[in-house]
Amino acid sequence: MSAPRTAALLGLPDLAFVADGGALVREIEHYLATLPTPQPSAVPAVCALGRAPVAWDLGMTRPQPTLIDRLRNRPPAPVPIDTATHLRLLSRYLTVHGWCQGRLWDEQGRRCLLGAQLAVLAAGYGTEATAMRARRFLMEHFTTQDPTIRSVDQWNDTPGRTAAQVHRALDIAAARAHG
Repeated sequence: MSAPRTAALLGLPDLAFVADGGALVREIEHYLATLPTPQPSAVPAVCALGRAPVAWDLGMTRPQPTLIDRLRNRPPAPVPIDTATHLRLLSRYLTVHGWCQGRLWDEQGRRCLLGAQLAVLAAGYGTEATAMRARRFLMEHFTTQDPTIRSVDQWNDTPGRTAAQVHRALDIAAARAHG
């Protein structure tokens, strides 16, 4: 069976003679025009500054709602994590969103230590008990450096404190919590 007869049987145009690829290009363009336009994603592939955005919880199992959670319109149960993981997630959250002093969060989305703990808990990682254990490990570290420190918030808001010191303290507390 010849190519033109096969094309005619299948209801296809005769492709035995194609002078150029213009017809094919027009057909592809017509097909693409019929497709729905893709919606822009919530997170751009590359941010305006040329850096790829980083998910602060990359590699973690995100909380998944069960059927009962969906039926009752409630959030999923938190993902159980240990204290060291909670402290590491705090550091990762602050790395991505930024750190601030004197308030839980600011207009740019930066957070203090307590604000970052609230964000990690709200994202579904750990429980209030996990957060309290993490604060105890931080307080142990802070009071060994300065016995006058009475709270994590006081340490966070100390004038002259830097983000590098915050991340270092979280790393040390996570190492103590892990060991």
